[in-house]
Amino acid sequence: MRKRRILLSVWLIAFSSCQKDPGAAQQAAIDDAVIQEFINTNHINATKDPSGLYYSVLNSGNGISPGLSSTVTVTYTGFVINGNYIATNLKLSSELNSLIRGWQIGLPHIKTGGTIILLIPSALGYGNSTPQDMPNNSSLVYNIVLNNVSN
Repeated sequence: MRKRRILLSVWLIAFSSCQKDPGAAQQAAIDDAVIQEFINTNHINATKDPSGLYYSVLNSGNGISPGLSSTVTVTYTGFVINGNYIATNLKLSSELNSLIRGWQIGLPHIKTGGTIILLIPSALGYGNSTPQDMPNNSSLVYNIVLNNVSN
């Protein structure tokens, strides 16, 4: 009897770990549709990363590309995809690995002096723990100029 319970417990743990969170998959599909509509409406030539991030390199730059441990200095404008601005023409200097995942994936596509548009699904942004008055599960758009990279 005990052996049967142990086997059943192992099977349940193994089976449940193989299941995907249907909420996350559904949110990813919603985010992707919203981002694609934004891209089409605004005639943006964007590339989709396997992570779900979309990006458009406006100027590749000519310096060095940042790595996760690099400190990046940027000027950026960002907003929730529905048009509510969250930041406009702000300057930031931070280690790339301390920024949202969408930036960590997107910024290495350019070099110092480059400009990129990042279209970030909620899972690579703030997810359902968004700051301030931003709605949960917001897809984000950032226009970023990479001013400096230091390793």
